[in-house]
Amino acid sequence: MQIIFTDKLRVKYTGENRIKLSNPNTNLITCTQTNVDEGLDDMTKLGSYIRLLRPVNCFMMGFAVLVGASLAYTIGVELNWLSLFYGFITGFALTGASMAINDYYDREIDAINDPRRPIPSGQICPAEALTFASVLTIAGFAAAYLTNLLCFGVAILSILVFTTYSTIGKRSGLPGNFLVSICVAIPFIYGSMAVTGELRLNVLLFAAIAFLSNTGREITKGIVDTEGDRTKGIKTLAVRHGEKKAAVAAALFYVLAVLLSPIPWALNLVGVWFIPFVVVTDNGLIYSSLKLMKNPSREHARKTKRLVLLWFGFGLFAFIAGTVR
Repeated sequence: MQIIFTDKLRVKYTGENRIKLSNPNTNLITCTQTNVDEGLDDMTKLGSYIRLLRPVNCFMMGFAVLVGASLAYTIGVELNWLSLFYGFITGFALTGASMAINDYYDREIDAINDPRRPIPSGQICPAEALTFASVLTIAGFAAAYLTNLLCFGVAILSILVFTTYSTIGKRSGLPGNFLVSICVAIPFIYGSMAVTGELRLNVLLFAAIAFLSNTGREITKGIVDTEGDRTKGIKTLAVRHGEKKAAVAAALFYVLAVLLSPIPWALNLVGVWFIPFVVVTDNGLIYSSLKLMKNPSREHARKTKRLVLLWFGFGLFAFIAGTVR
């Protein structure tokens, strides 16, 4: 398969799977169905859908629902395990749907920033991505409805927020980053509502930490995608003010998350096992912030956004361990 870049940043893939970007009349991607699937065996096609799904993100959001539930759970209260299962399915499915929707609307940008993604590479057509997103959305909504009506409402809100981000919010820069971070924080709130029907204080604090730290990561991702974002008129902080100032802004949000982290311990909302994990998380975020400000290049920002996911993982375990008294 050969990639051809034209003078107007239009991209097409030659071979059995061909895709043309930036149609000057419709600004849509069209997928030439010249035996598209003949060049891909079943396993390759399945692998493309898995990549579109971003399973690591899906598992993390499903796990985040379980974390929210565990934080809200009170010993002595009967736990509805089926609600936990439905909650995980909702978090996993709606995150996968959001990822597919995001790739659909990002297809032209990805052709510049990451042409190996499933849609710009021609492995999955845009229409297939939307169908996949629709199936995942229905699955997520069904699981939420089976949990309770409050969770069903939160599930609808979350997909609306992310769709707003993908369609119009992304071009706004920082407000778009906030929309994504709301979607990241919602699963913890959802988990609390799934098992208690209310939002507990410790869950709210963790959701706030997740919101702040993820906003920092979204700004970091903007540094990575500066070239494509500038081409498509997306006003990220990196595009508007440069990589250096964007790195400082990302570091600010990471540090704000760190400053919130001692509050659950100070309010006696978590146990002592919260401390070692949160210390790793806090030091990791501070380390990543300093390194990013020192070197706000695209490649280093790419490494930072991946490393921050590791610190997020430690943060999740911090609150889980903190439930042990």
